[in-house]
Amino acid sequence: MGRTIKKSAWLLMLLALQAAAFAQKVAKALDIAKLKEDFYVYTTYGSLDDGSRFPSNSMYIVTGAGVVMIDVPWDTTQMLPLLDTIERRHGQKVIACISTHFHADRTAGLDMLHARGIPTYAIERTRVLSRGREGRMPQHTLPEDTTFRAGRHRIRVFYPGPGHTTDNIVVWFPDDKVLYGGCFVKSTEAKDMGNLEDADTRQWPASVRKVQQAFPDAAYIIPGHGSWAGNHSLSHTLKLLRRDEAAGKKK
Repeated sequence: MGRTIKKSAWLLMLLALQAAAFAQKVAKALDIAKLKEDFYVYTTYGSLDDGSRFPSNSMYIVTGAGVVMIDVPWDTTQMLPLLDTIERRHGQKVIACISTHFHADRTAGLDMLHARGIPTYAIERTRVLSRGREGRMPQHTLPEDTTFRAGRHRIRVFYPGPGHTTDNIVVWFPDDKVLYGGCFVKSTEAKDMGNLEDADTRQWPASVRKVQQAFPDAAYIIPGHGSWAGNHSLSHTLKLLRRDEAAGKKK
């Protein structure tokens, strides 16, 4: 009987460890952090070619009119959990989603939003580049520099020129001094420029300077990947671009 009790205790401990490991895995699939009042940055994890998992930042804003998403979960399995969490936590539904460029970490699973009746938006450049990519076509077109209001929040969509892609935009919240840079902006912890497959590194520096001139008083700058601590991501992006340019000239 003593052996049976010990065996049962061991099995219970093993099950508890497995449950804890599963809970940690689920928790890591979707992380939501409060940036400031009404602003939340959420992080999901996409799979790279080498099998590793890489974090991707997106954001949502709680307004009196409903919740506005900026970009989508890279991990599409987290789309519905995110929508359910938003509704449960804030008592509001998502009323719109803006994609900041055509890559999968910004457009994957848009069809899931459409199925729930949530309208999706992007500039025309992004819609053109998204054509033929299943589930990733934004429904509506935004002007390349436009400001609109959702509840008390003013939201400005701004196309600075080519950079990470030829269609990348940033989103500015003038009343809160929040700049969502997406993949156009590198985190201050970034050691390199990352995925340059569709980048225009020659024009990217000029595009960054346009953003710096347009929004010089940004208190928060949210990059597409990595930490958003500090507000020096734009200058860090320029530093990396200059370093790569100098390295290219030496070759």
